[in-house]
Amino acid sequence: MKTVYDFTVKDRKGKDVSLAEYRGKVLLIVNTATGCGFTPHYEPLEAMYRELRDRDFEILDFPCSQFADQAPGSDEEIHAFCTLKFGTEFPQFRKLDVNGETADPLFAFLASEKPFEGFGKGVKNAALKAFADANNKKFGEKAYIKWNFTKFLIDREGRVVARFEPTADMKTVREAVLAAL
Repeated sequence: MKTVYDFTVKDRKGKDVSLAEYRGKVLLIVNTATGCGFTPHYEPLEAMYRELRDRDFEILDFPCSQFADQAPGSDEEIHAFCTLKFGTEFPQFRKLDVNGETADPLFAFLASEKPFEGFGKGVKNAALKAFADANNKKFGEKAYIKWNFTKFLIDREGRVVARFEPTADMKTVREAVLAAL
């Protein structure tokens, strides 16, 4: 059975990192952007990381600019923004694609394990769905991730156990992380 430990990604400096290095930890893998309406998610993510990292919890941050070009800048510029504005300390990796022919295999795997089930109810969620559908039309069947700040919870065995769309309440995400720990 394939797990996240079977994947290698690039850190923000371009060095290969095997996700097997995180074996035995609970992971939250997130595609992020610095110019998105959900960018303030960095704050509760960092708070959760600081509180729980001593319990073998890691957040893996993967910037992506496929959604309305909301992650402009180099890997170093993105990192500087996140550390200066939000004080992030969790690992941040090289900017990548999560959809289409150039999608990173990790994100294709994550989305195949936990497919999109909707943004939820309400006017804001419906508006995001319309915008995301228009943006993601160009990726066709390979529109794995619908928007920035999609979060995947990985258990200590490397299995994908939950997917949270950016519209999910961060308290719900935190409760799931606590349950996995």
